[in-house]
Formats: sequence, C-alpha cells, structure tokens
Amino acid sequence: MEAGAARPTRSMGAQSAAAAGAVARRRVAEPNGWWGMALFMCAEATLFGTLLATYFYLDFDARRWPPAGIKAPSVVLPLLGTAVLVSMSLPMVLAARAARAGRRRPASQLIAFALVVQCCYLALQILLFRHDLNDFSPKATAYGSIYFTILAAHHAHVLFGILLDAVVLAYVAARGLTNYWLIGVRGVALYWHVVNVLAVLVVLTQLSPSL
Repeated sequence: MEAGAARPTRSMGAQSAAAAGAVARRRVAEPNGWWGMALFMCAEATLFGTLLATYFYLDFDARRWPPAGIKAPSVVLPLLGTAVLVSMSLPMVLAARAARAGRRRPASQLIAFALVVQCCYLALQILLFRHDLNDFSPKATAYGSIYFTILAAHHAHVLFGILLDAVVLAYVAARGLTNYWLIGVRGVALYWHVVNVLAVLVVLTQLSPSL
C-alpha cells in the first residue's frame, strides 16, 4: 500500500523528457490535469450550446433573418479560415504523441507551427469582425447582438488557446518536458480539439442564412 502511494510522487517528479514519456506510457488512466481540461471544455461547450440555441431561437421567431438592411454573411473567407484552424488539430495530435514518446523538440516545433497558424486565423477573424461592425451594429437588432456575441466568444477562446500554447512552449523551453508539462501539452491539444469542433458549429451558424 505504501509503495503504491509513493508511485504518483515519483511520477510527478519525472524531470527528463524520457522519464516523463515513460511515465505517460505506463498510465492506465488519464492524469488529473487532462481530466481538469476535459471538464473545463464541457462547461465551454455548454456555453456555446446555449449561444447557438439562442441564435436559432431568435431566427425561428423572426420574420426576416438577417433583418432588412443587413446583408447575408459572406461565405468564402470564414469557411476557408475555419478549415485552416481545424486542420491544426493534426499538429496538436502529433505534438501530444511526440510528448508521450519523450521527444521534446518535435513536440515544441509542432505546437509552435500550430501557434503561428492560429495567430494568422485570429488576425483574419478580427479583420472580418471589424468589417461586420462597419456594416451593422450589435445594438440595433437581436440578430446583430447574438451574431457578434457568438463570434466574440469564439475569438476569445481562440485567443486563450494561443496564450496556452505560448505558456506551454515557454515552460517546456525553460524547464524541459517534465511530467507536469507533458500533461500540459496533452491538455492544450485537447483544448484545441474541442475549440476546433466549436469553430465548425460557430461558422455554420454564422453562415446559415447564406447556406
């Protein structure tokens, strides 16, 4: 019993990439940090479910959607941008696998690549957001209010994910791929998988009047 109780302490103390990878491969269940991220993302998915349901509720009750004077949203750039963002799930999967294998440099390079693309996506979305603000106001109609609320919530989650990427990269560079930061890599990967699924739902909702 005492030996079993001591094992988690040694696992959390794995300070080299090889040792941390070996600990990760021996696990029979996901670590607490991974489950913490999973629970957090369940809450965020519930938030977006509420926002998207509100959008379609308002749409169902409206005579015209979008209201007169507001053009139906453009399709091409939002779809292309979302496709690029969703494709970044692949390097995040590979980064998590590299981390589990104890390969610090490939894991860091893959996260850095995804980070650059995610920053480009967010920059594009901010430009499109500002363009939409010039066309109609979030205060004038229910459509504008829910439209901008959904997009702002999604962009905030993308920004938060970018910050998570940066923090994980900085600490892995400074402290190495310890057991703690290996779990961090896996948690960030999980975060992006969920955000990318939500991105698909958001863009389909945003573009629904044009589809």
